[in-house]
Amino acid sequence: MTDTTARPELPDHLSIDPKSPHFVREVFDHDIGIRFNGTERVDVEEYCVSEGWVKVPAGKTVDRKGKPLLIKIKGKVEAYYKD
Repeated sequence: MTDTTARPELPDHLSIDPKSPHFVREVFDHDIGIRFNGTERVDVEEYCVSEGWVKVPAGKTVDRKGKPLLIKIKGKVEAYYKD
Protein backbone atom coordinates (compact mmCIF):
# COMPACT_ATOMS: atom_id res chain seq x y z
CA MET A 1 0.00 0.00 0.00
CA THR A 2 1.39 3.42 -0.93
CA ASP A 3 1.74 6.27 1.54
CA THR A 4 -0.42 9.16 0.26
CA THR A 5 1.08 11.68 2.69
CA ALA A 6 4.44 11.54 0.84
CA ARG A 7 2.88 12.76 -2.42
CA PRO A 8 3.31 16.43 -3.29
CA GLU A 9 0.22 18.39 -4.20
CA LEU A 10 -0.50 18.36 -7.93
CA PRO A 11 0.19 21.77 -9.48
CA ASP A 12 -2.39 23.70 -11.48
CA HIS A 13 -0.06 23.77 -14.51
CA LEU A 14 2.28 20.84 -15.22
CA SER A 15 4.51 19.84 -18.12
CA ILE A 16 6.48 16.64 -18.79
CA ASP A 17 9.27 18.59 -20.55
CA PRO A 18 12.24 19.01 -18.15
CA LYS A 19 13.16 22.31 -19.85
CA SER A 20 9.74 23.82 -19.09
CA PRO A 21 9.28 26.15 -16.10
CA HIS A 22 6.17 24.08 -15.27
CA PHE A 23 8.10 20.84 -14.78
CA VAL A 24 8.07 19.48 -11.19
CA ARG A 25 10.29 16.41 -10.81
CA GLU A 26 8.83 15.32 -7.43
CA VAL A 27 5.37 14.88 -8.96
CA PHE A 28 6.69 12.43 -11.57
CA ASP A 29 7.95 10.06 -8.88
CA HIS A 30 4.30 8.89 -8.68
CA ASP A 31 1.76 7.74 -11.30
CA ILE A 32 -0.39 10.63 -12.50
CA GLY A 33 -3.70 10.38 -14.31
CA ILE A 34 -5.34 13.06 -16.46
CA ARG A 35 -9.06 12.99 -17.09
CA PHE A 36 -10.13 15.30 -19.94
CA ASN A 37 -13.86 15.85 -20.44
CA GLY A 38 -14.53 12.70 -18.41
CA THR A 39 -12.19 10.46 -20.45
CA GLU A 40 -8.77 9.27 -19.28
CA ARG A 41 -5.97 10.54 -21.55
CA VAL A 42 -2.51 8.97 -21.64
CA ASP A 43 -0.97 11.24 -24.30
CA VAL A 44 -1.04 14.56 -22.40
CA GLU A 45 2.26 16.49 -22.58
CA GLU A 46 1.10 19.53 -20.57
CA TYR A 47 -2.05 20.63 -18.77
CA CYS A 48 -3.59 23.58 -16.95
CA VAL A 49 -6.58 22.89 -14.71
CA SER A 50 -7.61 26.52 -14.04
CA GLU A 51 -7.55 27.51 -17.73
CA GLY A 52 -9.08 24.18 -18.83
CA TRP A 53 -6.72 22.90 -21.53
CA VAL A 54 -4.31 20.09 -22.35
CA LYS A 55 -1.56 19.87 -24.95
CA VAL A 56 -1.31 16.61 -26.88
CA PRO A 57 0.83 15.49 -29.84
CA ALA A 58 -0.57 16.27 -33.30
CA GLY A 59 -0.14 12.82 -34.80
CA LYS A 60 3.39 11.74 -35.64
CA THR A 61 4.51 15.19 -36.76
CA VAL A 62 7.72 16.45 -35.19
CA ASP A 63 9.55 19.78 -35.24
CA ARG A 64 13.11 20.26 -36.45
CA LYS A 65 14.49 19.23 -33.05
CA GLY A 66 12.57 15.94 -33.09
CA LYS A 67 9.97 16.92 -30.49
CA PRO A 68 6.31 16.25 -31.28
CA LEU A 69 4.18 19.16 -32.44
CA LEU A 70 1.50 19.85 -29.84
CA ILE A 71 -2.06 21.05 -30.15
CA LYS A 72 -4.02 22.69 -27.34
CA ILE A 73 -7.48 21.28 -26.63
CA LYS A 74 -9.88 23.10 -24.31
CA GLY A 75 -12.24 21.35 -21.92
CA LYS A 76 -12.62 20.14 -18.33
CA VAL A 77 -9.29 18.90 -16.93
CA GLU A 78 -8.85 16.76 -13.80
CA ALA A 79 -5.43 15.67 -12.57
CA TYR A 80 -5.09 12.94 -9.96
CA TYR A 81 -2.69 10.39 -8.54
CA LYS A 82 -3.30 6.80 -9.57
CA ASP A 83 -3.34 4.26 -6.73
